[in-house]
Amino acid sequence: MENLSAVLVKKGDIRLEKRPIPEPKDDEVLIQMHSVGICGSDVHYWVNGAIGPFVVKQPMVLGHEASGVVAKCGKSVKHLKPGDRVAIEPGVPCRYCEFCKSGKYNLCPDVIFCATPPVHGNLCNYYTHAADFCYKLPDHVSLDEGALLEPLSVGVHACRRAGVTAGHNILVTGAGPIGLVSLLVAKAMGANKVLITDIQDSRLQVAKDIGADITLNLKSLNPDEASKKVIELLGDAPDVTIECCGFPDAVKLAIKATKSGGTVQLVGMGPPEISLPLIDAAVREVDIRGVFRYANCYPIALNLIASGKVNVKPLITHHFKLEDTLKAYETTRKGEGIKVIIQCAGQK
Repeated sequence: MENLSAVLVKKGDIRLEKRPIPEPKDDEVLIQMHSVGICGSDVHYWVNGAIGPFVVKQPMVLGHEASGVVAKCGKSVKHLKPGDRVAIEPGVPCRYCEFCKSGKYNLCPDVIFCATPPVHGNLCNYYTHAADFCYKLPDHVSLDEGALLEPLSVGVHACRRAGVTAGHNILVTGAGPIGLVSLLVAKAMGANKVLITDIQDSRLQVAKDIGADITLNLKSLNPDEASKKVIELLGDAPDVTIECCGFPDAVKLAIKATKSGGTVQLVGMGPPEISLPLIDAAVREVDIRGVFRYANCYPIALNLIASGKVNVKPLITHHFKLEDTLKAYETTRKGEGIKVIIQCAGQK
């Protein structure tokens, strides 16, 4: 048996390599991988060789949005068995530091996160992972949906941090995958109206198809003009803005448009330093909050899908085989479709 793996050897160089099949530790499971989604961060590592302080210095297996079938269990694993279909939460913390003990394990300084240098990811045939960060999928939830629990958890964490609740009017900036899952979660949490912005009409149409109440193309608008238009279209200033672009003008729009006393939730990763209208936020008591990945969100995301409250299937626009990984990455880099899934094996 071989373990074909998609390896980022260095900036701009993805290769398929045959690697040994790993053996699970006592508290781990060996997973035959099935569905692995491509995230913007994966493409960023490929194109730029780094994201902030995380630099690709040695070959790294790609992939962190993933699901598969348990092939073997370590001797301490009790809640899973071979044949179980699981979604994989990619970040495994130390479990002992103050952040882990307070439930904020996403902030653990020693977290091991798939496909974040120097840690290998799971875009391969076989992969081992901590069993307590693997979630068994109900029979009616597909492995593709299991892979999308990862980006959906980002949306869950963002909406929870922002305090989205029934009756809120929400602005989402950016109709990429994270903006779209934030839209889905906000609607599931009872948001009254959700307005989503982008500069691509095709993405705004997808947003409309999956439940956006209002869409707005920002291509010809500056932040002040966009802010006035958002308030006009919603009929009131948004209670919460979930900023999923990272572009400076989008962050400015978020601050200017959000209702006094409301919340701007920063999700998109843009330049490390930007100029912002902070006095405007300060005198209107607009809270600006950050998020980093997610914590304790996978069970919620799974319940949202399993219950039918959230449907992520329309976000999946492309499927590729593991052997066609480079083509899949090119498709994502060009901005074609929404979510590209690479299938590593034949289970359904």
